[in-house]
Amino acid sequence: MNFKISQLTKAICFGVVSFMLLPSCKETQSQPQLADQTQYVDPYIGTGDHGHVFLGANVPFGLVQLGPTNITGGWDWCSGYHISDSTIWGFTHMHLSGTGIGDLLDIAFMPVVGDVKLGKGDISDPNSGMYSLFDRKTETAKAGYYAVHLDRYNVDVELTATKRVGFHKYTFPQSDNAQIVVDLKSALNWDTPVDTYLVYENDSTISGYRFSKGWANDQRVFFTASFSKPMKKFLLSEGEEVKEGTELKAVGVFGQALFDTKDKEEIYVKVALSPVSIENAKLNMQTELPGWNFKQTIANANEAWNEELNKVIITTDDNTIKRNFYTALYHTMIAPSEFCDVNNDYRGSDAQMHKQGAFKNYTTFSLWDTYRAAHPLMTIIHPEKMSDIVNTMLTIYQQQGKLPVWHLMGCETDCMVGNPGISVVADAILKGYTGFDKELAFEAMKNSAMLDERGLKYMKEYGYIPYDKGENEGLSKAMEYAIADWSIAQVAQTMGKTDDYDYFLKRSKAYTHYFDKSTGFMRGLSSDGKFKTPFNPFESVHRDNDYTEGNAWQYTWLVPHDVKGLVELFGGKEPFVQKLDSLFIVEGSLGEHASPDISGLIGQYAHGNEPSHHVLYLYPYVGQPWKTADKVRQVMKELYFDKPAGLSGNEDVGQMSAWYVLSALGFYQVEPAGGKYIFGSPIVNEASIKVKDEKIFKVIAHNNSDVNKYIQSVKLNGKEYDKSYIDFKDIEAGGTLEFVMGDKPSETWGTSEI
Repeated sequence: MNFKISQLTKAICFGVVSFMLLPSCKETQSQPQLADQTQYVDPYIGTGDHGHVFLGANVPFGLVQLGPTNITGGWDWCSGYHISDSTIWGFTHMHLSGTGIGDLLDIAFMPVVGDVKLGKGDISDPNSGMYSLFDRKTETAKAGYYAVHLDRYNVDVELTATKRVGFHKYTFPQSDNAQIVVDLKSALNWDTPVDTYLVYENDSTISGYRFSKGWANDQRVFFTASFSKPMKKFLLSEGEEVKEGTELKAVGVFGQALFDTKDKEEIYVKVALSPVSIENAKLNMQTELPGWNFKQTIANANEAWNEELNKVIITTDDNTIKRNFYTALYHTMIAPSEFCDVNNDYRGSDAQMHKQGAFKNYTTFSLWDTYRAAHPLMTIIHPEKMSDIVNTMLTIYQQQGKLPVWHLMGCETDCMVGNPGISVVADAILKGYTGFDKELAFEAMKNSAMLDERGLKYMKEYGYIPYDKGENEGLSKAMEYAIADWSIAQVAQTMGKTDDYDYFLKRSKAYTHYFDKSTGFMRGLSSDGKFKTPFNPFESVHRDNDYTEGNAWQYTWLVPHDVKGLVELFGGKEPFVQKLDSLFIVEGSLGEHASPDISGLIGQYAHGNEPSHHVLYLYPYVGQPWKTADKVRQVMKELYFDKPAGLSGNEDVGQMSAWYVLSALGFYQVEPAGGKYIFGSPIVNEASIKVKDEKIFKVIAHNNSDVNKYIQSVKLNGKEYDKSYIDFKDIEAGGTLEFVMGDKPSETWGTSEI
């Protein structure tokens, strides 16, 4: 890939690397020295094909994701940017990463020269708006930093960020009509402004807000902006009509900060966000970025990323693996995003402003995706965040009456199916995390599962969701509810709630109703117990089907909580394995109405979508771990690579990448809660993972190579270990897990069923 890195950027990178090579003040005797892992992060991975990742400047888990937004709308522009596009209409301060629905892209700033028509414009007419073309050779993207040259205006743009402040540097040509346009009107994809406001406070400060409706149905962002150079004039407009005065409130407000500039003159802008108020946005700026040192802010952002990336230090002879691994780890930390101010004020799901919360509030919970791997990874490497994550979810429950389903900007989108928030809370409880009210957590899980919405009333009445009750995607909903119900049952058992344990364990068997022994597939079932016809196990009808973004071949395996029960449905190990083997070789048409999310196909296994992610790890349950080794190595090599199209499906807010991180280390959590990580085939030779209380859990793969992909034997802390999995408590305690690898499946290790 062609990147153009300025002399400033090179100097910054050299300075940061030099700084990182100094001994870390946080280094302990068992902790490796902080290394420069950001050199392996390639933010372009996933910007092509259907990856939908965010590209721009941010810091881990920050509210601000500041980056370029293309003029093009549509599914592949859900993040606002796609590698195929060469247009930019603004630099917006909030983006989603890897979702299948477009929202955010709030508070757009755009440097222009000369008179332009306000708004993004139309791709067919370069004069219809203020968008500019750019040449990718002038574009640079790295962790915490972004730069590009706007061809239309001959302006160089550089961006960096803190958690709540976006920092812009614009290098203008000579002009008596240089402008920085603030666009609160233009939108892309789903988002529509409903109320916007701008106020000119003085010649260096403006403030405002943008309220909009989209995927998040009541989205509110407040901001303040400071300019390094006094404006000669500031114009306020509603559309193209300039309004008199120093403030303007309308559906779509524009602001134009006008300057006289010399050639190569630099103007800096700091833009602080708040979900609460303009006053809090100012507090955020004063706290996080009171000065104007752009170079230092880039270095600080780089250091913030290195602090997090150094939680997992891998050793491998293959730099491609390093780039894939650290970019994946980077992607897992774009969200959840802190949705509170520096004083912990936040906007709740009740649309109220809450002062000085007792926890750090988060948003952007893509839970149908992330409960499978992203959150289990978080429990290992981000123990310090777990109480805040759970307290956020419990507070959402108290404010909206249920745990989050897909939560964004304080709003419940109810996107996707099931009750995935239940599994995340249960996982934290079963892994021994504290710092939240455990009884409240159980109440939240139970009450969320006992509502009548989204097909749950049929779960209570029938034990499954019949297809003839008008509930689209009922089979997928019921199977996801069953996963959540199993999670509740496990917590109930640990808390001595016997009746709840029995009830939810029984409901977790909902999948058994759908299994048709004559075909070996999960099929839609009517209220009187008859399978739906006609039946085609390959066909998938998007949004009007028994299956959510999938077909019978894929959903037959969605029983991660009770693999033994699924094996029994098939009639035992042999027919189970025969059917599972066929999944990876059978071919058939998904039909013309299938969701594009069904991607990354190996046979009918769809790695590009989340319901398949555990399937490769089912073989150890029946004593055939070498088949998992074959498959995970194939997926890591063929479906993850260091190019823009290097993801086989939507990134889905870290889930695709979390699968890779865990699998590269050699294990994956199949059951939705509790922390049983099933062994696969590590592709790294060694990894040092910082876990709870600054302890180090080390993974070593002896004799590891592309050919030597099969586990021959395992040791845990120097002792022979015969299980095909490791428990979370053994990871959390620190220690050493050693794999001996070989080029043929072991005849003895892993042959016992889990």
